[in-house]
Amino acid sequence: MRCPYCAHGDSKVVDSRDSETGEAIRRRRECLSCKRRFTTYERVESVPLYVVKKDGRREEFDRHKLLGGLLTATKKREVAPARLEALVEEIENALRGRGSSEIPSRELGELVMERLRDIDEIAYVRFASVYRSFKDMADMRATIEQLLAQPPGTRRPEPRRARPARPGEGELPLDLGK
Repeated sequence: MRCPYCAHGDSKVVDSRDSETGEAIRRRRECLSCKRRFTTYERVESVPLYVVKKDGRREEFDRHKLLGGLLTATKKREVAPARLEALVEEIENALRGRGSSEIPSRELGELVMERLRDIDEIAYVRFASVYRSFKDMADMRATIEQLLAQPPGTRRPEPRRARPARPGEGELPLDLGK
């Protein structure tokens, strides 16, 4: 490690401890030439995660973008921001645990929706409406009916159902109860 004062190449470690956040190691060093002390930080270099979009583009995973989407979906709902931050952390850890540096956007969206569904059903429908690009009320109705048929925590959400071919065919009455 080069000394920032005299540029000498040799130094010795005087003290070593975890940083306040635990994400780095803080080292106090002393230059063997000028005897001045300086601090260095050692961090683990994380491999970047990439989200593969529908059109094939690759975009670096952005936890702040994901958190922003979750905050929008839970706006005016009783979901603590700390819970959403923990959710983002959980999702990022799950992605890193896969061992792959790329994830298709569809898988990421399903992963988020699976967890969001257990936290808040309204936020789940809001997130799904943007993520799945609902074209009309029939798409939203299908998602709500699926949610009502499979309460959170009972089963993983299934892929989006196709709309009936003709108006009125296969429609179920939407009874939200209460």
